[in-house]
Amino acid sequence: MRFEVWAPRAERMDLVLEGGAGAARATHAMARDAERPEWWAAEAEGADGTRYGFAVDGGAVLPDPRSPRQPDGPDGLSAVVDHERYAWRAPWAGRGLRDAVLYELHVGTYTPEGTLDAAAGRLGHLAELGVTHVELMPLCPFPGRHGWGYEGVSLWAVHEPYGGPEALKRFVDAAHGHGLGVVLDVVHNHLGPSGNHLPAFGPYFTDTHHTPWGAAVNLDAPGSDEVRAYLLGSALGWLRDYRIDGLRLDAVHALRDTRARHFLEELAAAVDGLSAEVDRPLGLIAESDLNDPRLITPRAGGGLGLYAQWNDDFHHALHTVLTGESQGYYADFAARPLAALAKTLTCGFFHDGTFSSFRGRGHGRPVDRARTPAYRLLGYAQTHDQIGNRAQGDRLSASLSSGLLACGAALTLTGPFTPMLFMGEEWAAGTPWQFFTDHTDPELAEAVRRGRRREFAAHGWTEEPTPRQRHIEHVPDPQDPKTRERSCLDWSEPEREPHARVLAWYRDLIALRRTRADLTDPDLAAVRVAYDEAAGWFAVRRGDLRIAVNLSGEAAAIPLGAPHARVLAAWDPVDAPGADGVLRLPPESCAVLALA
Repeated sequence: MRFEVWAPRAERMDLVLEGGAGAARATHAMARDAERPEWWAAEAEGADGTRYGFAVDGGAVLPDPRSPRQPDGPDGLSAVVDHERYAWRAPWAGRGLRDAVLYELHVGTYTPEGTLDAAAGRLGHLAELGVTHVELMPLCPFPGRHGWGYEGVSLWAVHEPYGGPEALKRFVDAAHGHGLGVVLDVVHNHLGPSGNHLPAFGPYFTDTHHTPWGAAVNLDAPGSDEVRAYLLGSALGWLRDYRIDGLRLDAVHALRDTRARHFLEELAAAVDGLSAEVDRPLGLIAESDLNDPRLITPRAGGGLGLYAQWNDDFHHALHTVLTGESQGYYADFAARPLAALAKTLTCGFFHDGTFSSFRGRGHGRPVDRARTPAYRLLGYAQTHDQIGNRAQGDRLSASLSSGLLACGAALTLTGPFTPMLFMGEEWAAGTPWQFFTDHTDPELAEAVRRGRRREFAAHGWTEEPTPRQRHIEHVPDPQDPKTRERSCLDWSEPEREPHARVLAWYRDLIALRRTRADLTDPDLAAVRVAYDEAAGWFAVRRGDLRIAVNLSGEAAAIPLGAPHARVLAAWDPVDAPGADGVLRLPPESCAVLALA
């Protein structure tokens, strides 16, 4: 086999192969590549499973920056993976993201086992629910067994406790067998603080820019050509070698890049090229807090050409409508919550150049509704971030009635945006989803523990509760194994009330979205809304459909202007509007109606 590595500053490079059956490690001197002087290469015997590493200038043996597998964790030797060995079973022509319903899933808590194989065993539930794509949270290796995955390293490998590379292929194969596409969350803006050996090989990071995690990934300083190629290769590998259907790009606003061609544009072009090569649809979905529609504007129109992006403004507006919360970034939305929701549903962003009190400045840019189809924005009532970054990791179901949860589902699943659910949301899961880690470095573990508590101390949460303060809510210890255990879904819940009723409601709404073309109309300008802040009702017009929600504790008379409209779905039994076109909804209830 040929082993190669980019190490521009090295004076000497050695390939180290693990000996079999107790034999000593074999060391092979590497030579500079004649055509790529910053690269080193060596030929040696190897096959699938062969463990190896590189020594820079006679130093410690480190894993390959492009390691396809880390059997012993981020600090161990790499292992060769022969991707051709896996025999794919499910024929798959691909499934595009147009008209999709996504389902965000964390492998480590979707089941108590916390493995890809165990998660694959629950895919039938998702097929029956009616979602089209599973969005997996990050899978790259990180220290310990359990974590969110956003501190991963080895960007070409799969976390071994989840099952490693073969398990991911089995999961994708099983998902495709159920007709489900798979989207993978990838993190290019930083690497974890533990197990990150890239700086030993070359300028993967730069002090030219700084991010919340320290030095930025080097996208525009000297050496950045190879760093960009490293990230591109990783992204394309997931799509090609694992037959993933799309990538969710974490926090792209933290990708500091001053080059004329932004890294995201280069990545989007490469993915489009691969899509044409493999003849199946592939897409990129960005997480961004910039409210900049240029991300999802086609490259021919001067944009970066990504397929879609998360829309936190919709979440924030909906959250304030449902909960009444007004702290932090919710403040601007909470001033007139139904008006904020109305603007978001009809314009895309709430902050589209308006003043953001949370940021203390103007924020965002208007969406050109004539050029931007609504499906390029993802809408959601809950995500891993919006739940897990609360002090207690409490879901909406911890504080809202089933009726209000049904209203939130109706607005999300019948809205103009591509809907996304967070695992367990569909049955109003009673389990929290908390922040948990499993750092093997004691100092790092303690720093994370105390940092998490300090973060919320200013909001009234106790940093270190004393025995007399046990009645006071405190921030869970991320390192306590019980924090992760509490966050695992309880799969007995969907079979009993009130969870079963909520699950049936989600299934009904998704079925309506699949069968009613008005609900996937991409014309954002065609969405019409009406609302009454004081009375607490909100109505949406999507073509011949009307969606009405009553968020108040009193019955509401909602003037739909749709005499004798037919009720397609309702949380509580309701009569169709009479000749006056008025729908009378019970408290905390909702309905979907059709004119014909």
